[in-house]
Amino acid sequence: MGQDTQPPEEGRADVPERVSGDEPLLAARVHRPSDLMRLLGGLLAIALVLAVAAFAHATTSGLEKDINEGAVGAPDVFVKIAGLVSSIAVLLVPVAFAIERLIKRDGLRIADGVLAAVLAHGVTLATDLWVAEAAPGTIRDALTQPQSGGGLTDPVHNYLAPVIAYMTAVGMARRPRWRVALWAVLLLDAFTMLVAGYTTALSIVLTVLIGWTVAYGTLYAVGSPNVRPTGQTLLAGLRRVGFRPVTALRAEGVPDSVDSGDRGRRYIVTLEDGPPLDVTVVDREQQAHGFFYRAWRRISLRTITTRRSIVSLRQALEQEALLAYAAIAAGANAPKLIATSELGPDAVMLVYEHIGGRSLDALDDHEITDELVRSAWRQVKALQSRRIAHRRLTGDAILVDRSGRVVLTDLRGGEIAAGDLVLRMDVAQLLTTLGLRVGAERAVAAAVEVLGPDTVANCLPLLQPIALSRSTRATLRKLARERSAREREAVLEASQAAKRERELAKAEAAGTAADHAAVPAGAGSTRAGTKAVAKAGNKAEKAEKKADKKAEKRALDTALDEAREEDLLAQIRQQVLLIRPQAPVEPVRLERIKPRTLVSLIAGAVAAYFLLSQIASTPLSTISEADWRWVAAAVLFSALSYVAAAMSLLGFVPERVGFWRTVVAQVAGSFVKIVAPAAVGGVALNTRFLQRSGVRPGLAVASVGASQLFGLGAHILLLLSFGYLTGTEKSQSFTPSRTVIAGLLTVAVLVLVVTAIPFMRKFVSTRLRSLFAGVVPRMLDVLQRPVKLLTGIGGMLLLTGAFVLCLDASIRAFGHDSQSISYASVAVVFLAGNALGSAAPTPGGVGAVEGALTFGLVAVGLPLEVATPAVLLYRLLTLWLPVLPGWLCFNWLTKREAL
Repeated sequence: MGQDTQPPEEGRADVPERVSGDEPLLAARVHRPSDLMRLLGGLLAIALVLAVAAFAHATTSGLEKDINEGAVGAPDVFVKIAGLVSSIAVLLVPVAFAIERLIKRDGLRIADGVLAAVLAHGVTLATDLWVAEAAPGTIRDALTQPQSGGGLTDPVHNYLAPVIAYMTAVGMARRPRWRVALWAVLLLDAFTMLVAGYTTALSIVLTVLIGWTVAYGTLYAVGSPNVRPTGQTLLAGLRRVGFRPVTALRAEGVPDSVDSGDRGRRYIVTLEDGPPLDVTVVDREQQAHGFFYRAWRRISLRTITTRRSIVSLRQALEQEALLAYAAIAAGANAPKLIATSELGPDAVMLVYEHIGGRSLDALDDHEITDELVRSAWRQVKALQSRRIAHRRLTGDAILVDRSGRVVLTDLRGGEIAAGDLVLRMDVAQLLTTLGLRVGAERAVAAAVEVLGPDTVANCLPLLQPIALSRSTRATLRKLARERSAREREAVLEASQAAKRERELAKAEAAGTAADHAAVPAGAGSTRAGTKAVAKAGNKAEKAEKKADKKAEKRALDTALDEAREEDLLAQIRQQVLLIRPQAPVEPVRLERIKPRTLVSLIAGAVAAYFLLSQIASTPLSTISEADWRWVAAAVLFSALSYVAAAMSLLGFVPERVGFWRTVVAQVAGSFVKIVAPAAVGGVALNTRFLQRSGVRPGLAVASVGASQLFGLGAHILLLLSFGYLTGTEKSQSFTPSRTVIAGLLTVAVLVLVVTAIPFMRKFVSTRLRSLFAGVVPRMLDVLQRPVKLLTGIGGMLLLTGAFVLCLDASIRAFGHDSQSISYASVAVVFLAGNALGSAAPTPGGVGAVEGALTFGLVAVGLPLEVATPAVLLYRLLTLWLPVLPGWLCFNWLTKREAL
């Protein structure tokens, strides 16, 4: 920010006040999360009003009748005078406020209000048209009344909603006198219209909600005027509380991390006389930063571990002041608060004594000594002795001054009289913060020395990512990605080294064989001897290949074991368990609900509604008329799919695994996929099954990954092939349909886009490298065994064929020959529906698969009355009926420790 001078005050030297440093220019407008929340709340309220109008017709009719009966006794003269006054005042009050704002040079707010009023008028016209033309009769009756001259009243008032939108957008609600005047006029106008029979109660409510919602939607879309205080406002506020500021320097090195958005802007203020000050300015915009993240944390985590998602400025000021005084009283090193003040209606400031120093994040590794680490733990011990929780013990909240003293800053998010769980979370957080800088061993040793082994051991159940700060979790995820990359590099290097050694050995063996071949055969050589030598050579070659494969596996396993690194949290647990082996390690459940669970619940509810509507629309006579021969055929094809699934898995497992036990595991997968998304449950079960069958964990994951990768490729090829055949069914020439061509062109464009954008190209190449590190070497092992490869390919094709035939049999069970469709069309519909089911977050793809299959069958020419029961029968045979056998197989395998 540029340097500005202010007139000197009386009684002090003529020293120019200025704000120096790189003070960034503030945005003219900001998009407030509170406006978005009010917009969503208004939309929800409008939907609720329309639902009441649609389904509570008797209640609304009774309310209108009571209002009409009560209005009979009202004097007609009074009603007319009140209507005349309110209709004039409802327009004059906003105009008067606009003139007052223009005089004070606040024309932007007036422009916002006018825009909101225009949009509200358009929404009311659209609502009136919808109610008159397309809305159900119950909604029309609840929002309108018959007029004496014929026709109906307006469902939404075209002048009242724009006035409410204007009033809300310009901020009249924040000015008590104008707010009282306008609401009095609006209520009087609504009363006179109700008494005169020009509207209904629900119409008034809907009008107010539309105006209110449109106003906040406009404010969020175009942004609200930024009222954040500038540096000059800060200097003026300091003078009001008795200081004589000379300069205010915006603090450098303040991290703009995910955890620091609501901590305020910090300034170092130089005074005319006395030491400098540290001043923190907090405004409503910074306080709302990260609102949605905190709201989600409050919903998803248990209440005992969360704080209020948003508080008022006054509450934030009082909380930080209380914690600053409490921390010093507890004996901890914390900045001393010496003054507080408001900077207008939308900001506050907190003035601290200046502490020069650097944060823990800014220190080099060699500067973080054991004594410094112990000092940090002593500050936490002092806080916890008075039941004070910091809640933000990250590297930027730990300050080291010039004398090496540790000072805890950023106390605004803390708590007094904190519970044991929150105090243990502080210990877990600081262990992780220090462990990231000095390692797990030094961090745990210092904590045990200061806090004692029992206190440190009690934090182990809280040592989980969800209990840590957002920035710490991001750092741990970054380290995990780097660790995985190093492991992949080590495996790739070991694989390449083994390959080079094998090629060198083959070259040497080939040279030796050539030398032997150059020696002429003796006179006593016979044909039998030649055959024996050839046979011995073949055996030796097979033995050599087998030995080479074992050597390569050992090299890969050794490289993976050597490169494998434990994450920081595991290292901390090990260090603590060395001191307290009996310490509890079972994580405390902190999450109330996980994002995947929430999505599954919502998607499951939608899917259940979809299925129930499908079942309700299917007459019982249709089910009773099913051809049970085709139903029996569909059952057989469904059972055949489990044999095919076992073949497709074992074809990519070179080790010996029992076939029929694998079939049982695939049946058990029917139970697993009903409680987990289809793309997750089966993979986890097969991986666990292979590990229990004696396959090493890394190889088990690679085998399942190879099976999934090959299945994906086969799925795409089959979809394109059957799509091609479907496009040529009704033409004499063997030309693909336009849809297939469009699909291929779309794929080609996507490939070009991915290869042209550096970020996406890097993302894809990274994923492909991880794929080649594990899956591709496994596939190379399979390629050396043609029988295994044929088993896997045959299982893939048989699995797809069994499902297609099961769906086709289900269709024929409810259809006739004239309504039957080709196998190619059924295959395209199945492959597309199965792809959607794998991507859906619902267990077993419930809802997504049914909708996709039904829509696809109707699109290829099958009547809806046949497609719906056919899809339900298919899903019954492949998803729901196998659940009980799958549960029995799951328990059987679990008891025999096969899962």
